[in-house]
Amino acid sequence: MKYYLLVVILFSQISVFAQNSNQLHQKANLIDTHNDAISNELITGVDLGKLQPNGNFDLVRAKRGGLRGQVFSIWCGDQYGNGTAFRFANREIDSLDALIKRYPAKIKLVRTAADLQQTVRQGKLAAMIGVEGGHMIEDRLDYIDSLAKRGMIYLTLTWNNSTSWATSARDEVLHGDTLKHKGLTDFGKQVVKKLNKLGVMIDLSHPGEQTFNDVMSLTTKPVIASHSCAYALAPHRRNLKDYQLKAIAKNGGVVFINFYSGFLDSTYDARHELYLAKHKPQLDSLIKIYNDYDLASIRLNAINKAEADQLRPPLSLLIKHIDYMVKLIGADHVGIGSDFDGAESYPLGLDSVTDYPKLTAELIKLGYSKQDVDQILGGNFIRVLKANKGS
Repeated sequence: MKYYLLVVILFSQISVFAQNSNQLHQKANLIDTHNDAISNELITGVDLGKLQPNGNFDLVRAKRGGLRGQVFSIWCGDQYGNGTAFRFANREIDSLDALIKRYPAKIKLVRTAADLQQTVRQGKLAAMIGVEGGHMIEDRLDYIDSLAKRGMIYLTLTWNNSTSWATSARDEVLHGDTLKHKGLTDFGKQVVKKLNKLGVMIDLSHPGEQTFNDVMSLTTKPVIASHSCAYALAPHRRNLKDYQLKAIAKNGGVVFINFYSGFLDSTYDARHELYLAKHKPQLDSLIKIYNDYDLASIRLNAINKAEADQLRPPLSLLIKHIDYMVKLIGADHVGIGSDFDGAESYPLGLDSVTDYPKLTAELIKLGYSKQDVDQILGGNFIRVLKANKGS
C-alpha cells in the first residue's frame, strides 16, 4: 500500500510539473533565430504550410511547438558570387513571400519588435529574414539597402567562405597563412557602419576571430551570434570562445544556441566521418538527386535512421551549452538559434520544431526562473531587435 501511494504521489508530481512547464512554454514568445527551411524548399518544392513527413519545420508543427517567431535563413553557397548571389538571395525571399501569401492567416513577415508582438497576439507566426553570408551583397552597399527594404533584420557577415572585405572562421583557422588579409577591410568597416545606420543586426556566428574583434571595436549597436555554441565545451572553429561570449554580453548582444550535433559534441565529427565513408555510394547518389550536399546528408540520415541516431548526442548536452553560457554571461544574453533544416543531426529528442517544449522543461528542472526562461526563449531577441531598430 505504501509503495502504491508513493507511485501515485510521484506520478502526480510529474504530471503537475509537465503541466506547469507546458503552460510556461505556451505563454512565452518563443523565437528561433536560424532555420534553413526556405533554402530547402527551393530544392524540394514542398509546401511548408502543410504537415510534412520530412524536414524539421512546417507551419503545422511550428504551431504545435509553440513557436511564435522564426528568422528564416536566406543562404547560398560560395558557388554563387558577383552577378548571381544577390539574385539568388532575392529568389529565396520571393519563396518566403509566396508562402506568406498562400497562408496569410498563419504567417506574416515582420520587421520590428512592435510588429512581431502584434503578429503574435493575432495568433500568426512572425516570419523574419536573416541573410547568411556577406557574399550575397556582392561588395555593394546599395544591395544592403535593397535587402533591408525586403525585410532583412540581420546579416551574417560571412558564411564559411570569406568575402573580399571580411574573413570567416573557417578560412582564418584553415587557411590563415595564405589569406591576403584578416578581419575587416576599409570596405568591411563601411558595411558595419551601414548596418548600424539601417538598424540591421550584425550576426557574428560565422566570421573569424579577427573579423569578430574588428566588429566589436567598431559597432555602435548590440550584435548577435544567430546560431553558435560554446567553444569551451566543444572546441569547433564555429563556436565562440569565452572572451567572445563576454564581449557580446558587454555589448548588450545575444548568443543564440545552435542545435547541431557537431557544434555540441566534440566527438561527433570523427564518428560522423566514419559513417559517411561507410555510406559514400549512397551519399553520392543522393547528391546527384538533390544537387545539394547538406540536403543529401539529411536524407542519408533519414534512410539510415537507426544508425544515424547512434551518432546523436543526448539532449542534456545542448542544455549544458545553454547553462554554461548563462552562468558565464547571464540569462539576458542567451537565446535559441536551432539551425533546423540546415544540418543532418541534432540531439536525441529534438527531431523538429514540435520538440521545443522539451527545452523549457529541462531548464525548469535546472531551477531556472520563469523570467529567465522567458528571456532565453524570446525576450532577449525582442530586446536586441528593438535596440537595433529603435522600435
